[in-house]
Amino acid sequence: MPDKKKRIEGIVMESLPSATFKVKISDSEEILAYPSGKMRLYFIKVLPGDRVLVELSEDRKRGRIVRRL
Repeated sequence: MPDKKKRIEGIVMESLPSATFKVKISDSEEILAYPSGKMRLYFIKVLPGDRVLVELSEDRKRGRIVRRL
C-alpha cells in the first residue's frame, strides 16, 4: 500500500522557467514545486501570490502543486 505524502499549504513567491515555482511553506522555508499532471491537463494557471496545496517530497526541498486554493 503506498504511503500518503505530506500535504501542506503554501504561497507561490516566484515563477521560474520550465513550469517550476518557488513556494513559501513557512516563515523560514521555501521549496521548489511543479504543477501536477491534472493541473497541466486542465490549464490551471498558477501565479505569484496564489495560495496552493503542495505534496512534499521526503527531503522537504521539492514538491508538487496539487491544488490552487
